[in-house]
Order: sequence, then C-alpha cells, then structure tokens
Amino acid sequence: MTLRPRIWLGLLLWAVFSQAQAAWTVNMPQGATEVSRAVFDLHMITFWICVVIGVVVFGVMFWSMLVHRRSTGQQPAHFHESTTVEILWTLIPLVILVIIAIPATKTLINIYDTTESELDIQVTGYQWKWHYKYLGQDVEFFSNLATPQSQIHNQEPKSENYLLEVDNPLVVPAGTKVRFLITGADVIHSWWVPAFAVKKDAIPGFVNEAWTRIDQPGIYRGQCTELCGKDHGFMPIVVEAKSKEDFAKWLAERKAEALQLKELTTKEWTQEELIARGDKVYHTTCAACHQAEGQGLPPMFPALKGSKIATGSKAGHLEIVLNGKPGTAMAAFGKQLSEVDIAAVITYERNAWGNAMHDMVTPKDVLALKQAQE
Repeated sequence: MTLRPRIWLGLLLWAVFSQAQAAWTVNMPQGATEVSRAVFDLHMITFWICVVIGVVVFGVMFWSMLVHRRSTGQQPAHFHESTTVEILWTLIPLVILVIIAIPATKTLINIYDTTESELDIQVTGYQWKWHYKYLGQDVEFFSNLATPQSQIHNQEPKSENYLLEVDNPLVVPAGTKVRFLITGADVIHSWWVPAFAVKKDAIPGFVNEAWTRIDQPGIYRGQCTELCGKDHGFMPIVVEAKSKEDFAKWLAERKAEALQLKELTTKEWTQEELIARGDKVYHTTCAACHQAEGQGLPPMFPALKGSKIATGSKAGHLEIVLNGKPGTAMAAFGKQLSEVDIAAVITYERNAWGNAMHDMVTPKDVLALKQAQE
C-alpha cells in the first residue's frame, strides 16, 4: 500500500472511531420544551413527505428507464399536452403543501404566543456578554464567558464545556412559562438556545419576544448566532432550570446580594480591597479588548499600560469608563457595572502593570458623578 492510501485510510479510521464521534447523529435533537418537540415533529412530517415524494418520483423514473429502454424495442409516444396531467401535477403539490401548512401554522402560532407568561426576563446583548434583568424582581446581572484565557491560548487542556461556560447562568423555574424580551445595547446579537427552539435577534432600539417552558430541571447551553465583532464566538448562553422551590430560594438570595451590593457603596474601602476586586472585574469585563496585561490591541483597543488615561487624572479616567468614548469601541460602563465594580476596576488599572499611581477611586466618587450627570 502506497503512502497516500494509508493516510486516507488512517483519516477514515480516526473519523469512525474517535471519541468526537460518540454523540454523532444525523437528525436534529428533540429539545427540552413543548415548542422544541413541536418543531421536531414538524421537521419529521416534512422529512417523511419528502421521502415518499422522492421514492415515488425516482421509482417511476427508474422503472420507466428500465422497462421502456430502447433495447427492448420500445417506441416513444407522440403527444403534445394532456389536460389531465396538467391538473394532476398542479393539485397534488397543492394538497401536499396544505398538509404541511396545517401543522406548520399551528406550530408558528404557538411559537409567537407569548401571552400569560409567569416570569418576564429582559435579555440584552452587549459586546461580548449578556445582561439578564428579571422584570419586577429587582434582580439583574451580566453573564460573561468563564473559560480561562489559559485554555483559549492552548496553555491548558480544554474543558468539557470549552467556550460554553459562564460565570452567571440565567436561572429559570422549570414548568413555568417564561417570556424573554430580547434587545441589543450596541450591535445586533442573536440569542439562541437549541434545546428550547428559541433563536431571536437582539437588535438595538427594538425588542423581540420569545418564550419557553422547560419540562425538567437541568443545564442548557447556547450561543450568540449573529456575527457581532471580534469576540462573537466568546459570548455563550447558559440557562439553568431549577425546580420552582429551588428557584424561589435562588431569587431570594440574589435579591439579598443586590441589597448587600448597594450597601457596599457606602463602605470605606481600602486601596488593597479595591485592587483585588478590580483585578477580577478587569479580567472578566475589560481583558477581551485591552488584553490581560493591559497592552491592548492598537489602534482599535489602545493599551492601558502606561497610557494617558490610566496615568492621568482620576476624573478623566472615571469619566471615560462611566460614559465611554463616542466614535470608538470604548463602551459606556455606567449602566453595565455597579459603583463598586467601576471604582475597583479604575483603581486596579491605575496601579497595575507598573502604572503605580498609588491612588484610588471610591464607590462614593462614582455615585457622586452619576448623580451629578442625572
């Protein structure tokens, strides 16, 4: 056996027996919701209708080619048109389309029926994270990619849920109709969870609606499916469905955490405490653009190490983090981060990577500027 056939044989054996093929399937999944199963059933109805059409059409075609082949002495028929045939090949496709349209219409009506929801959640896409707000519950948070940079840069082995893990999953109660109000804050994103059969564009200035009712508690993963910038592939979606009792406990805990966070604004922070908290905030929120060591990706994302912003006045630094910079990729974080996290990340940036400004911005400073700008 020559070298080239051996290579192709090896690739074939690898494709068949590799672990990556363990869950390989040719069909779409049924999902975890009523809607996803309805979509699957519609897919299967259409599929089998196509199979029947294919068998009939190709069966007649091959039968005609075999039985009426020239070698048997067959002579072609001579006719110009047939009204009967014209009527049949018009009516038969029409009947088939009606048969498909009935379940399709029923499924679409169900997909777009967001009425009588028991929980409303606003989903907002940002570059490159998701913001979830539980309407009427005083609970909101950002969901960021949790995959370590060391895995992304091939310094460590990839985890099982590589690029599909977040720090704060969206938590919903199982057996409850949840309505999603989906929008965008900067560019167009798309919120997609395959197990729910939910895929809606997140468009700035426009609100799309979707809903789901998850049957069983579990963890379901998805991704942004709209090309939204350089880190489009790094904004996964994780939804954790809990029992109604566990969800009520979780919601109460999040409300308590929100109250504690508000109380932290009035706390007297030390520089060391702010730097430690700012380190986490920076690597979660800012490192994607400005890089882990503050070197940036000029000219789109300028360096913070030794920059005029990070080594200049505190007021200027606070202003640009709070309100962003129009005409650039620098977003406004005033509504994305709490006063504590804004103060912490600014303090970290002014004292990291050799900047050594030996100063600090407090949550009270952030709150004061926000109130002055209202």
